[in-house]
Amino acid sequence: PSTSTESTSTSSSSVSLEQPTSVAAVPKVSQRWRKRTKQLATLGPASSTPEMIETLFLAGADIFRLNFSHGSQEQKKELLTMIREVEEKYSHPIAVLGDLQGPKLRVGEFSNPKGELLEKDQLFRLDLDEAQGDNTRVMLPHPEIIAASEIGHVLLVDDGKVKLTVVGKGEKDEYLECRVDVPGKISNRKGVNTPDSVLDISPLTPKDRSDLEYMVGIGVDWVALSFVQQPSDIEEIHELIDSHLEEDAFRPAVMAKIEKPSCFYGDNLEKIVELCDGIMVARGDLGVECAPEDVPLLQKQIIDTCRVAGKPVVVATQMLESMIESPTPTRAEASDVATAIYDGADAIMLSAESAAGQFPEESVAMQQRIINRVESDSHYKSYLDQLTITKNPTAASAITTAARQIAQTTKAKAIVCFTLMGSTVLRASQERPAVPVLGITPFKETARQLAMSWGVYPDLPRSGSFGFTADEEDFFNYENPAVDGAENDDDFDVVLKNACRAALRKGLVNDPNDLLVVTAGLPFGTPGAANIIRVLPAAGPSCWDGLCRID
Repeated sequence: PSTSTESTSTSSSSVSLEQPTSVAAVPKVSQRWRKRTKQLATLGPASSTPEMIETLFLAGADIFRLNFSHGSQEQKKELLTMIREVEEKYSHPIAVLGDLQGPKLRVGEFSNPKGELLEKDQLFRLDLDEAQGDNTRVMLPHPEIIAASEIGHVLLVDDGKVKLTVVGKGEKDEYLECRVDVPGKISNRKGVNTPDSVLDISPLTPKDRSDLEYMVGIGVDWVALSFVQQPSDIEEIHELIDSHLEEDAFRPAVMAKIEKPSCFYGDNLEKIVELCDGIMVARGDLGVECAPEDVPLLQKQIIDTCRVAGKPVVVATQMLESMIESPTPTRAEASDVATAIYDGADAIMLSAESAAGQFPEESVAMQQRIINRVESDSHYKSYLDQLTITKNPTAASAITTAARQIAQTTKAKAIVCFTLMGSTVLRASQERPAVPVLGITPFKETARQLAMSWGVYPDLPRSGSFGFTADEEDFFNYENPAVDGAENDDDFDVVLKNACRAALRKGLVNDPNDLLVVTAGLPFGTPGAANIIRVLPAAGPSCWDGLCRID
């Protein structure tokens, strides 16, 4: 399986600088292993065949998103199976993110099927009456919105096309009297946003609870939670995942989608980041509920908060929107993608561009070209280094920082981190080193989750060990992984040789004298322990003769 990877990575390392750089031309050779920022592609009608999934992977996609808002659960399982086949073929872990729909708040229906045109400053009532609406009122089948709304609060209908301000309220919370501030057409089942209110509502609908149980059952790597309003929402999904998780099953990572203004109240954002494993900047609803000029600043704030906490962060929504119907993006879209990369995002996402657009492959390739261009810019490194990250006063943190400095001094080609659950690799990624981070773990699930992190190229393990053959019953023993015989130097050398082979497979090294900086924790099998640094040549730990020796 590794031969395909070798050919891909070897060719990518020999890419000529004389390639055409016009917007319309797509590079012939994939830069598959030569980027730090990860790419997340949504699968849908335009990308639901094994051939297209493989094409998107080779074009740069590191993570695939399954959007549970559309399609059946069985369709998602079929897509997951296809992704795992591509993963096996190229011997490279691919993360799968299951995205929950979340509550959809909508108005009721009107007697006129074409809807009603509301005029500026007229009064319009939202109530609990199931009768069809007219030009003066319509049902709002969400009593929690009426209860949470106060006089002066704003309600946005149809993604902000109609703006209502609450001017009166029923004594028993049975209606809201609103003034129309932005006039427009309002029709059946249009969405309602509540930027000023925190609703007494769970982010998990009955459909979401069913989908979550199904996700955990089929083994997605990440679960994205929509409609997060406060930290307690993250605690709720953790409890649900625990209730569905079988005793020996691997826990999916939780990603919170930041799309509500309440996430920025007080220290809510810091607490949400602390409680989850990753964050998505969901700029669709965030752009409706917050002022457009605030969204770029909030994006930077979220990214910085995640980097300080060492959690991966994804920037999503409308990144290359015009490429749904056009083979090239607008210059503003290219600039938007570049800005997210300069800000330090771990990953950038495509939604309809790859799921339902006419040019899914071109969209992924375009994102990758922008990534390569930005990351080759001399300003990029200085932007990343501007953020001051407080180091934890631990041995593992010190080792990780030292590894970055040693790699810089020795001009090593990569940092190799041995890890169980991924914490050591996440620390290395947080440092934003100048070289790739190769994550070596005994667990495929850890390797897949690490595919989300900046600069990390996880290796797909062949067994439940760090390169030793594991017995079948040890394969899923996450508490005590199979690391038989790794206690003496000779066996540690075997593990190091496997690390060198993995670096070669990924094309991270191409000369026997290329150096690797290795961090590990002995004894093996201790989560979070990093207490060893080794510098070794790509040829292996026993090939020091004539190289780097000082007489």
